[in-house]
Amino acid sequence: MDSQQLLQIAAQACDDKRAENIVALDMRDVSLIADYFLICHGSNERQVDAISKGIQDAVEEEGFTVRKIEGRDQARWVLVDLEHVVVHIFHKEERDYYNLEKLWGDADRVQLDV
Repeated sequence: MDSQQLLQIAAQACDDKRAENIVALDMRDVSLIADYFLICHGSNERQVDAISKGIQDAVEEEGFTVRKIEGRDQARWVLVDLEHVVVHIFHKEERDYYNLEKLWGDADRVQLDV
């Protein structure tokens, strides 16, 4: 499975859990961290946690193993490491504060099929 397919699976999982403002950034030319960042937010901690679990379930169903999940205990900013795709799931307030889209403004946005 290539990183773009993995990005689409994760984005669909976010959409399935009603994540808001789903944005994908192509990080290949601006960072060595990952090929793509997927950024979204939920309106409360329960939804943020549900989104992260939905992503984990979706990628594992496709035979891929999640490398690490951080932040689930407080569910304000959960990071799901899928190796070449890093998913940032924010609580609305944290997303507004950290504004990763602006921080990584040099990265191109990727069209998602969700």
